[in-house]
Amino acid sequence: TTVENNLLSTLFCCREFGNVMKEQRFGTIINIASIAGVIGRDRRMYHKSGGKFENLIDYAASKGGIISATRDMAAVLAPYGVRVNSISPGWIDTDYRIYDGPDALQQPVGRVGNPMDIANMVLFLASDKAGFITGENICMDGGMTRLMIYHGDHGWTLNP
Repeated sequence: TTVENNLLSTLFCCREFGNVMKEQRFGTIINIASIAGVIGRDRRMYHKSGGKFENLIDYAASKGGIISATRDMAAVLAPYGVRVNSISPGWIDTDYRIYDGPDALQQPVGRVGNPMDIANMVLFLASDKAGFITGENICMDGGMTRLMIYHGDHGWTLNP
């Protein structure tokens, strides 16, 4: 199931690596969640494509669980020198397409993300430069979770 694949697999890996890191008194765990675990989304677009409602709820719940577990693990492992954070990607185009018009303009930073955005954050969180950061969920969404987009904004239209 989605919960087993996303949440339980993350918890099992964190348990195993966390125990090793706890013993060595050093380490960094970086979990990958999703903005779906942070905010609600308009699910109507998924119903049009034949998506099952329960699968969509399971996905959001599993990603929210990763965020919550990350915060809990950070508190438990911090005394042992282990930092735990999560990254919640938003719209990330793995084909590195460049978008313009409404797709780009609805993003506060003016573009859609790409895998290197996520990779650079992973590198930062794993580095000593992030040594004072633990228990955080970093939303990598170009500011989308901080901005309401309304019908007619920047050429974007809602077509229910």
